Amino acid sequence: MSKNRIVKVAVPCPLYKTFDYRLNTQHGNRAIQAGVRVRIPFGRQKLVGIIVEEIQHSDVPANKLKSVTAVLDDHSLFSDDLLNLLFWAARYYVHPLGDVIQTALPVYLRSNDDATPSLSEYWHINHTKTAPHEEIQQILKRAPKQQQIYQLLYDAENGLDADALNSLTNNWRPAIKALLAKQFINQDVKPAVIRAKNSGKKNFCLTEEQTAAVNSITSHLHEHSVHVLNGVTGSGKTEVYLSLCETTLAANKQVLVLVPEIGLTPQLMQRFRERLDTNIVVLHSAMNDKQRYAAWHAAATNQAQLIIGTRSTIFTPLPEPGLIIVDEEHDGSYKQQDGFRYNARDLAILRAKNSNIPIVLGSATPSIESLNNINEQRYMVHYLKQRANKKPLPKIKLVNLCNQKLHEGMAETLLSTIKQHLDQHGQVLLFINRRGFAPLLMCHDCGWTTNCLRCDAHMTFHKRRKQLHCHHCGSQRAAPEHCEECGSTNILAIGAGTERIEQYLQSAFPDTQVSRIDRDTTRNKGSLEDKLQKAHSGESGILVGTQMLAKGHDFPNLTLVCILDTDQALFSADFRAAEHLAQLVTQVSGRAGRAEKPGEVLIQTHHPEHPLLQTLLHKGYASFAEAALKERQAAGLPPARHLAILRCESVDSKAAQFFLDQAIEQSQQVDKDNVDIFGPMPAPMERRAGRFRYQIMLQSDNRKALHQFLSWWAPQLQQLASSRKVRWSIDVDPYDTF
Repeated sequence: MSKNRIVKVAVPCPLYKTFDYRLNTQHGNRAIQAGVRVRIPFGRQKLVGIIVEEIQHSDVPANKLKSVTAVLDDHSLFSDDLLNLLFWAARYYVHPLGDVIQTALPVYLRSNDDATPSLSEYWHINHTKTAPHEEIQQILKRAPKQQQIYQLLYDAENGLDADALNSLTNNWRPAIKALLAKQFINQDVKPAVIRAKNSGKKNFCLTEEQTAAVNSITSHLHEHSVHVLNGVTGSGKTEVYLSLCETTLAANKQVLVLVPEIGLTPQLMQRFRERLDTNIVVLHSAMNDKQRYAAWHAAATNQAQLIIGTRSTIFTPLPEPGLIIVDEEHDGSYKQQDGFRYNARDLAILRAKNSNIPIVLGSATPSIESLNNINEQRYMVHYLKQRANKKPLPKIKLVNLCNQKLHEGMAETLLSTIKQHLDQHGQVLLFINRRGFAPLLMCHDCGWTTNCLRCDAHMTFHKRRKQLHCHHCGSQRAAPEHCEECGSTNILAIGAGTERIEQYLQSAFPDTQVSRIDRDTTRNKGSLEDKLQKAHSGESGILVGTQMLAKGHDFPNLTLVCILDTDQALFSADFRAAEHLAQLVTQVSGRAGRAEKPGEVLIQTHHPEHPLLQTLLHKGYASFAEAALKERQAAGLPPARHLAILRCESVDSKAAQFFLDQAIEQSQQVDKDNVDIFGPMPAPMERRAGRFRYQIMLQSDNRKALHQFLSWWAPQLQQLASSRKVRWSIDVDPYDTF
């Protein structure tokens, strides 16, 4: 081989290009694979990049060609099909390749040279100790720190590692050392792989609809195909997943299961562990870097055959891929909203195609895009129209709020129905997609309101913390005791959020435990699992929550669902708002009546005659979705046409507008007859986090024409001097227009 070897390297930076580097003789003459990490000088920094290819010649003059500092891997970290997926994603989403590959790389590998995972230590109760728990606690009475640590480990079923202990207490290591010396606890290395318990439930009796779906999908297990599992809430989609997993795993193939959010992971894990005889790993953002990398490495080396995770798990290497499952495929959480703006569901479909394997998209409310693909016969559909236990779907009723006396936003009709269900030992869920105590504070004397200083939005009042929070930019400040305009102390809390609803219901039903489940109450490690356990057991008689409770959860004693606020979404400017609301109402409603007791759903609204609500009430989600698809086609909106948005933001509104004006001028230099450009225009929320936001919308009937234009346009925009004074990004297939 030539002594002057040259490689193209994808560098984690916001530039639409790769960079050439020289491989010195110290790196040997072995073949260098694409997907190998290298440490490189980049400006004044030392970065970790990924080799894309080895080339014979560089356009960079030899005296300016920098050398690779170190080759960090013997083999590629990515299979050919996964590397091709990343190349495709960079082109499709018009995003710098180095940044795309960096996203697919575990954080641990971005800064550590060693690719061997170091597993974390953890500590757990020594169950071989003959003394009972109460006796050991008595022994430790004079050592309160040891007693505290012992109780924490006793309460944790699977033990605790250093990160968990750090989040729960401080200065714990001396106590751990003492407990180990007394043999009250043991120390082990926590494996990335979880071995399924497999309780032996091999002969689960599927319904006719489930059996038909399993048989049809199984017949395509050795080829690429896309299957939409369209099942009503409670129809047993998870049982179909499990049967498909059993068949795939029996063929020594791996299964990748994507879920939209962390909250759905524990219950899925439990179901899979009970039924399957395999090694499982979980990947999500609540894990630390070492834990995520250890799980990633176990999947990449085929030590784990079942991989469950959230959005970014789609980039996990699979040496023996056999099946991909995307649960709740309609969910917006699969779309990354900043940085590399990819859609994990769509990439999962392409990855399945590249690997020549089937993919299953499961949902009770399939997205309009998926339904369009079914209509055009690109996807196969399998219906589960009945609940697995043959129980009827809950009855849905509209509660007209007009002229009604309200108690913290709740009608008396709704409150009396709650009492009836509690008296009959049923469980009640109240859904309101608004955290905090109240959406704003207002001066009753002059009308002053608590506006965010950095956004065009009100700040939410959190009563327990006595703080104002902006849920858009994250800024916080103390709640005022008097009006900042006139000095009056007559300040009213306007509207209701989960905190206010919880407080009122606890006073109205003092003998019933009210549990609030939202982002504010589930921040601490283990708090979500604890609240869900109490909800599943029925210990919490009333549940108050946000979207965290809207999907996937199965509460057997839940008989009443109350949806408190739908009106805001009925009149949103976003073209997807009606679809999101219909999905949300259907998903939340489906939590009721899933076991022996019948379910009921109440939806509060000032607009009971609204066509969307009437369609959902009398015809269901399928009819709504069919009508919505026709409306999109008539209006020339996705999926009928293809959409992209050039977004721009700056602390100086004129700088943002000037950049977009120049972007329009640039666009006129090339033929774009098949691409329509609208704007510049302010974003629906013009100012957010102290920055002014503007955008340009692009539409086309021809996806290829749109991407050809964007691929030419993006590097041109990067060359503009005005681009360095603003933040800008291109969002292909945006989830919303905000």
